[in-house]
Amino acid sequence: MQSSATFNIFLPIALVIIMLGLGLSLKLHDFSQVVLRPKALLAALVVQILVLPVLCFGIVLVSALPPAMAVGMMLLATSPGAPSAVLYTHLAKGDTALSLTLTAINTLVALVSVPLITNFSLLHFYGAGHVIPLPIDKFLQFFALLLVPASIGIAVRHRYTALADRMESPVKLLATLFLAAVVLFAVVDQWEVIVAWGPVVGFAAFAFNVVSMAVGYAVPLLLRLERRQAVAITMATAIHNAAFVIALALSEYLLNNAEMAIPPALYALIAYVTAAVFVAVLSRSGRHSIEGTIRP
Repeated sequence: MQSSATFNIFLPIALVIIMLGLGLSLKLHDFSQVVLRPKALLAALVVQILVLPVLCFGIVLVSALPPAMAVGMMLLATSPGAPSAVLYTHLAKGDTALSLTLTAINTLVALVSVPLITNFSLLHFYGAGHVIPLPIDKFLQFFALLLVPASIGIAVRHRYTALADRMESPVKLLATLFLAAVVLFAVVDQWEVIVAWGPVVGFAAFAFNVVSMAVGYAVPLLLRLERRQAVAITMATAIHNAAFVIALALSEYLLNNAEMAIPPALYALIAYVTAAVFVAVLSRSGRHSIEGTIRP
């Protein structure tokens, strides 16, 4: 199966808009939270960079996925949190500043972690004679596609605050629509593969999502972090950047393997539903807490 011209054109545009929307949400002050709350930041980074890939590798082995989809799952595990994780954090009344900072830092960390996990996964699941080359120059260009629009958004926010305030909501809405369209196109384009492998891949994606959410919420609470910080870390670890992985898998200059895009497409659909349930449960428990405080 080959990636289509629609993906090669549409995905870069979608990623630019998504990252521009993220940049418009960021203030330079937000990055100072890295210094002010290092415990929460370090806990989240350890979970995302070290714990999740190991857990995902275990799930992939148990699920006995075909090589391409196994690599797609591993790419998902090492990908940064999605910009939509910030939105879910806000809806759940979590620490939005921490969520924004995590997304930005993880995008930078992914410059190192994604190539390492990608090459390890290709070597393990395909073997030494079947490793797909991953050109570093093309990979850096791909990340520039992410970081440049985000930097522009930050600069606009810093220099033209009023303009950024007016642009933020429309760009966020457009970014959300583009993200949904990316997932939808991936599902439609690979429908036959989804039907054939959906039960197995769907189970692996669901299991990884539940594990990511559980670990993302449990670790901060065990470390006695604030509940708002636990919510932000949960969303960052559970809602991976599916558009990023799909683009990486389908790019003719990078992996150029459409089957690798199936797990992230399915995962995105699952993650949005489970995250919505998570937000609803937290909102309900929050209302009950308030009612209990008011009652004599």
